[in-house]
Amino acid sequence: MKLFWKLFCSMVLLTVFASSIGGYVLIDSQFRISLEREVATVYEENDLLRYTLTREMHIEPISSQEELASLANNITINTGHGTVTFRISTAEGETIALKGVIPLEASSLTMQLKENQRGWQLASTEDNRIYLHVASPLILEDDILYLENCREISSLFATRSEQYQSFFYLMAALTLAVGAASLFISALILKPLRQLSAATRKMAAGKLNVRVKVNSRDELGHLAANFNTMAARLEAYVEDLTEAAKRQEDFIGSFAHEIKTPLTSIIGYAYLLRSRPSTSEQVFECSDYIFREGRRLEALSRKLMDLIVLNKQDFPLRPVSMELFLKRVGGALQPVLNNQGIYLRIQAENSTISLEPDLMETVLLNLIDNARKSMDYGGIILLEGKIERHGYCICVIDNGKGIPKGELTRITEAFYMVDKSRSRAKGGAGLGLAICQKIVTLHGGALEFKSTEGAGTQVCVHLKN
Repeated sequence: MKLFWKLFCSMVLLTVFASSIGGYVLIDSQFRISLEREVATVYEENDLLRYTLTREMHIEPISSQEELASLANNITINTGHGTVTFRISTAEGETIALKGVIPLEASSLTMQLKENQRGWQLASTEDNRIYLHVASPLILEDDILYLENCREISSLFATRSEQYQSFFYLMAALTLAVGAASLFISALILKPLRQLSAATRKMAAGKLNVRVKVNSRDELGHLAANFNTMAARLEAYVEDLTEAAKRQEDFIGSFAHEIKTPLTSIIGYAYLLRSRPSTSEQVFECSDYIFREGRRLEALSRKLMDLIVLNKQDFPLRPVSMELFLKRVGGALQPVLNNQGIYLRIQAENSTISLEPDLMETVLLNLIDNARKSMDYGGIILLEGKIERHGYCICVIDNGKGIPKGELTRITEAFYMVDKSRSRAKGGAGLGLAICQKIVTLHGGALEFKSTEGAGTQVCVHLKN
């Protein structure tokens, strides 16, 4: 069953139930009050009869039931309801005296009463008349007789029946009215839920910009506001994922293109050795370069795969002499920088720092390569190593084009490039500063960027001992 019909039926049933119980209790309590009033009246008439008979019996002493019957026949009691009819009978129901007409048997009540106890009962006749029958004890020497009187109260029951019938028609009309009101109220209350349901269906179909109108401050209003907040965050999250997926696609294309550069160089050196005669010193130098770069690329590919794909964080670190390390890094890019007319100056204070050489070399090669890309032709790059109080600082400083202020806060985002077309055109590692940031963080260090557009950039890697 839908929530609309649950709410509608609940409202109607609760209203009908509460009204029915209330009406029944009201009519029944009114009937009981009227009945108690009639009982009190009949008891008063009975008391009046007893008082009159007792007074007459004291005036003229009576010793037999026949004399009592004669006395009773001469007594007449009139009230506002007319002449009171009464009967005197024994405990077994035998009639001693009768004044008027009592259409009820005496034994039906008197045999139920205890000694010196009075009581009443409701009794009906064959013609469906209902009487209130009262009996009280009357002492005659050693005998206990009962003085009885009654009153017809059929109108009291007829009034209750009429009230029940009127209440039934009233409840029917009330049910129809409540049903109509419940339909309207249920539709009004559930309108925000229908809007939410429609909005969720649209979101499921891909329309993430759907919002619902908040018309109240109740629970449904809070639900609508929370839905809008959720929808906004979901839309932003999906947009971020979409943008990230696009950047990853760009990264894959860039990586596939740029990884060819060092491989092409290695293949070129090998071809040069095969095709041209060279001195033994040149052969050794080229072979050594090919061997070292090939082994480094082999190890680096595995480590980058572990770092990026498997998110490995426990690479073993080993002590490295920073002066020799920085000279080796600078020497790897010397031919490329010379071809572009860029002078690389290396200043390194010697210290021993624990790091992962292949990964840290990747960081520095990326920083130097980014500095190279910031220059069209010619320039100076300074690779500087300084001992700090709690570690070692490596800085790459260039006098290139610099980084725009608006881009400076985003350069370490995954797959983000300040100038993608220029980066691809000039080749290089092209792994991005996001990976550099991750490698430096893995070493417990930090990257620091300072740049002035048109003047140059300074990137520092702070490492701990």
